[in-house]
Amino acid sequence: MLVDLDYFFAQCEELRNPSIRDKPVVVCVYSGRTEDSGAVSTANYVARAYGVKSGIPIFLAKKKLENTNAVFLPVDYEFYEEISGKVMNILKSLADHFEQVGIDEAYLDVTQKTGGSFEEGRKLAERVRSEVLRQERLTCSIGVAPNKLVAKISADTKKPDGLTVVTPDQVTVFLGPLPVSRLIGVGAKTRERMQVLGINTIFDLSSYDMQKLIAFFGKTLATYFHNASLGIDDEPVEERGEATSISRIATLKHDSRELSFIVERTDQLCGEIHATIAKDGLAFKTVGIIVIATDMSIHTRSKTFENPTDNLEAFKEAVKELLERFLDQTDFEARRVGVKVASFVRQEKNQTQLTSFINENKD
Repeated sequence: MLVDLDYFFAQCEELRNPSIRDKPVVVCVYSGRTEDSGAVSTANYVARAYGVKSGIPIFLAKKKLENTNAVFLPVDYEFYEEISGKVMNILKSLADHFEQVGIDEAYLDVTQKTGGSFEEGRKLAERVRSEVLRQERLTCSIGVAPNKLVAKISADTKKPDGLTVVTPDQVTVFLGPLPVSRLIGVGAKTRERMQVLGINTIFDLSSYDMQKLIAFFGKTLATYFHNASLGIDDEPVEERGEATSISRIATLKHDSRELSFIVERTDQLCGEIHATIAKDGLAFKTVGIIVIATDMSIHTRSKTFENPTDNLEAFKEAVKELLERFLDQTDFEARRVGVKVASFVRQEKNQTQLTSFINENKD
């Protein structure tokens, strides 16, 4: 099953201040330049009814919510992480195998606990929802299915506070009529390319000639799309271990495409993160950048080293390389920039588990 905490950031704010629960609540990533500059991180369903959604500029959200008693709040990742940790402990206790895939999402393999029965799976999912609501006063939406791919899609079917169960014999019937964009990996550009081929629904994709699909997308991607359209996914639910990443993000003094100017700021962020991981005795294998452009679109790049490192200069150099790649491949000007490290290896024994998540955008 896939458990997805509903409108999580905004729901956490409602939990902290119940008086705003019936108002439009908008949680924002402020750029710091003006009172209204930045983008919406998430919104509750009251705000969504007015057309407010993740990623739109704050000024546009305020325009849509004119003459309402809307509440606009800055993100508070530390608070959300605290709440998330408590919920994840509940989920882990109810699963055979557990895999957290985001601050508000987790997969649970419950094959043994349910004896492979989907009816028992439904009952266990109801228990999960009940325990999360009882202990943390939060609602969640759950999809129960034969694999992770279908569980994810089914969890998105009924929101908020929904439960959808898809048994093995229902998979193709369930997926068939859905827009092809519901498949993981089919974004706006891929959807447009599929529409050129006459592929609009998942059924259209499942019945499309495989050789033509390979000619258009290449063998690897075409094979994935074909299998996904049939609900085929063998990826196991696996524990991911310690904190997945540490990141920091900052607003530039002015919009820019000048590498040296951007690197001056990212070097400072690298130093701050390096101090944190050095204190915790960690090395890392993956380095990433986050760039928020002037149109508030979010772009990421990453690089994985062959061996773990804790070297600050290697960190800075990797970030610079990724920024160069970003600037070469796009015409965007950067408004905010962030750096990130992941894939940790602990270098000292008997240290407590790291649970840092510093000022990182969620999409």
